[in-house]
Amino acid sequence: MFLLGRYLFAAFFLYGFWHKLVKGWLWTDIMSVHFSERLGELLPGSFQALYLEHFAIPLAMPIAWIVTVGELIIGMSLVFGLAVRINAAFALFLVLNFAAGGYYNLSLPPFMIYSVLLMAFPSGHWLGMDKKLHEKYPDSLWFL
Repeated sequence: MFLLGRYLFAAFFLYGFWHKLVKGWLWTDIMSVHFSERLGELLPGSFQALYLEHFAIPLAMPIAWIVTVGELIIGMSLVFGLAVRINAAFALFLVLNFAAGGYYNLSLPPFMIYSVLLMAFPSGHWLGMDKKLHEKYPDSLWFL
């Protein structure tokens, strides 16, 4: 069941990558538009509003690239069982930033919890490339 969850988690990130790629998030201002619209919906002076106003909106294009390419990297790593724990930490980082930007909803806590579970359990050793790579590079944090 845990491995099935890992593949569903990977599918979420791969879908996010695909959606952003086909919608042109990497070469248009669509993320800035989303951030600006969300800023207008938030209570002025709240943490989420300040986060958007002073961080996310000014850096919308680099953030679009980090999120889009990050979703691809996370999704592929989970599919192949490659550097699962580190990429689960990256997934948690992205999800926490979604929440910080005011996009918090009830779908985020399960993703946060599952990210922590993926960091805690060596699912890349159960099915994936992490086990062989850890044997070859035992001191590397990438393949724990």
